[in-house]
Amino acid sequence: MPRLLVVHHSPTASMQALLGALLDGARHEEIEDVDVTVRTALEATADDVLAADGYLLATPANFGYMSGALKHFFDSTFLAVGGALSDDGSAGGAGDPSGSGGSTAGRPYGLLVHGRYDTAGAVRSVQSIVGALKWRQAADVLEVMGDVTDDETASALELGATVAALLSPT
Repeated sequence: MPRLLVVHHSPTASMQALLGALLDGARHEEIEDVDVTVRTALEATADDVLAADGYLLATPANFGYMSGALKHFFDSTFLAVGGALSDDGSAGGAGDPSGSGGSTAGRPYGLLVHGRYDTAGAVRSVQSIVGALKWRQAADVLEVMGDVTDDETASALELGATVAALLSPT
């Protein structure tokens, strides 16, 4: 059965509401035969990433960047899941001369970012890392600013359902 890994840092009521909607979408009754595994960003491991067929990432935007917890997730899993660094420390190169990405290359992902003032830096930083992993963006990034509205929770539900549906064998 395909596995969807949801990695999140949800310290606020706004992030918890968005995460709840994201999970409702991923577990929608019309989507069959997808195992949804949920891990906080500080608990997720390289084994979780390697065992998954797709990913949903959820983070607040903190000081113009992804949360420290999501950054820790990437720092602790990047090389083990197929990421490579060039001699100058940039993504790619040394461990992957073909440029094809690692064992998780091509897997779909979705991204949800919530911020009070700005989400651009957080989105850019996550996309830089998943780009180096060669994950495939499966849906538009959901960027939510300020208080969470019903429309935004509906969009989070849709994002979760979209990525899960891509993994569903039926």
